[in-house]
Amino acid sequence: MSMFTLSPLNQRRWRNFRGNRRAYWSLVLFSILFGLSLLADVLANDKPILVRYRGEFFMPVVTSYAETRFGGDFETEAAYRDPEVQCLIRSGGLEECFDDPEGIIEAIGAGTYEAEGFEKGWSIWPLIPYSFDTAVDRPGAAPLPPNAQNWLGTDSRKRDVLARVIHGFRLSIVFTLMVTAAATIIGVVAGAVQGFFGGWVDLIFQRIIEVWSSTPSLYVIIILFAILGRSFWLLVFLSILFGWTALVGVVRAEFLRARNLEYVRAARALGVGNMTIMFRHMLPNAMVATLTMLPFIVTGTIGTLASLDFLGFGLPSSSPSLGELTLQAKQNLQAPWLAFTAFITFALMLSLLVFIFEGVRDAFDPRKTFS
Repeated sequence: MSMFTLSPLNQRRWRNFRGNRRAYWSLVLFSILFGLSLLADVLANDKPILVRYRGEFFMPVVTSYAETRFGGDFETEAAYRDPEVQCLIRSGGLEECFDDPEGIIEAIGAGTYEAEGFEKGWSIWPLIPYSFDTAVDRPGAAPLPPNAQNWLGTDSRKRDVLARVIHGFRLSIVFTLMVTAAATIIGVVAGAVQGFFGGWVDLIFQRIIEVWSSTPSLYVIIILFAILGRSFWLLVFLSILFGWTALVGVVRAEFLRARNLEYVRAARALGVGNMTIMFRHMLPNAMVATLTMLPFIVTGTIGTLASLDFLGFGLPSSSPSLGELTLQAKQNLQAPWLAFTAFITFALMLSLLVFIFEGVRDAFDPRKTFS
């Protein structure tokens, strides 16, 4: 139990965070939304969650099954929305499904179908029976307005907007958390080394950072994508490569200020190692300045991803992109539901993240207390 017990200092920080109601409830709401988005494959998918066929259970959202596994003719993955495949599952693989699948499904549902060896099966479908790349079978020219079938309408390719928002929200947050975490670690270490050692180490690092920071990162990313092709992991790597310098300045300033304080001199006199002094004694005092910059890094990362997707140089076109949804809203002004959805999604996501990190920053500030 002791490993899960917070220290008195961290208990005070947690009380301060909970006392900041805006930050606390933003964290609760964001956790709910992010948790739901992690279940995107279960909430929005064109494959059943669970299938019962001839007494066996299958989970198509987790594992790929060939159509022949359900009595079909093809070795490729089963198209579960196809009436023939649905009939095969419902009827236990009757060959009559190839002649009149809809009629047999209707007869099974009405309880009037009887055949030798017949064993009724069933499927449990997600709440939204479309994935982010599923074409919706609705008459009319795309984009189609919201209705009972598509709660937020469809985009210009007849893909369900709600399904794309759920999957796109997950992709954006996972991308942001990965880039922010890696860039923060690199930036804090680089700033700590500069500020602690100073002298030529600081001078050389500063010149390197000045050159690196002046590099037009957006253009470099676009050029590399044109050469190497667009991919999620390449974009993560490039975003970290150009994003770590954001924290170096504030961490360096805090370490330069603290390197000559009495507790640092005392630790050196006692023979404490440099790494211990830097990251156990000095870094906690620099956390407030570091956390102050995190909201800007988070929003900047989301903005970079959305901007690249909006310009058509971001993630692959098959990815569920919120930036691409914004581009479609611009290109289809006659479909206001696309613009409203994109705006509300970005506004809610960015607001919650900023409120949360502001609360974390204030919780680490010993001068602020919340009742």
